[in-house]
Amino acid sequence: MSESLQTLVLGGGCFWCTEAVFVQVKGVVDVESGYSNGHVVRPSYEDVCTGSTGHNEVVKLVYDPAQISTREVLEIFFVIHDPTTLNRQGNDTGTQYRSGIYVSTPEQQAVAREVMAEMAASGIYSRPIVTEVLPVDNYWPAEAYHQDFFERNPHQGYCMAVAAPKVAKFRKTFARLQKP
Repeated sequence: MSESLQTLVLGGGCFWCTEAVFVQVKGVVDVESGYSNGHVVRPSYEDVCTGSTGHNEVVKLVYDPAQISTREVLEIFFVIHDPTTLNRQGNDTGTQYRSGIYVSTPEQQAVAREVMAEMAASGIYSRPIVTEVLPVDNYWPAEAYHQDFFERNPHQGYCMAVAAPKVAKFRKTFARLQKP
């Protein structure tokens, strides 16, 4: 990995949906679904689904800041999920679906806090933002069958009902940041 690339881990509900968007973002060179910021080493999907591991379903993004800024990555993130619902995204409930930004650098943390403060001040949300911002900890990749799930299963019910609208919202709102 080039020294100029950065890594940021995002929890915005089901990782299938978040991954489906970020694989389409210009400047994002790798997206991996996984689990982060829990206390169990090498958790499985089944473990995480119990809610007892403390892990969040996340995507690990590797991106080129010369092509997309941390701020732009986070702006996309906040458009494609609801940062005001604690431990929930839509019908998905549990701590594994919490809104989270897991940073690799102090600069990323500063940008995350700045973006969140601007959004809170703007009044765009009627409820407080509950997104946690923490250093990435105890990250573990999800099983192979979760990787590129939307791309491989676009007609699966959950993908059509939940992921596809998020992808459409990204394309409409951030057309300039979409890969050609």
